[in-house]
Amino acid sequence: MKKIGKELQFKIIIEQDEDGMYVASVPELPGCYTQGKTLEQVRERIREVIELIMDSDEEVRKEKFEHPMVSSRFFGFEEATIHMYA
Repeated sequence: MKKIGKELQFKIIIEQDEDGMYVASVPELPGCYTQGKTLEQVRERIREVIELIMDSDEEVRKEKFEHPMVSSRFFGFEEATIHMYA
């Protein structure tokens, strides 16, 4: 039986922590996150984690194959500073 391939899209969030490490996550995939010392390293690692999750979670895989493109549209990031008093 021939397998049918599809291009699947994922939104990846990459941040840099206080130690300079890059942290990547995919909000639509539970537990999909990793870190790396460089952008190249974290990009490679997050793709590996995506593949591992897609290979190991049949329910997530089925849902993503039914809806291969990202449905939500990226809007932006904001930071908020809140002053609190004890």
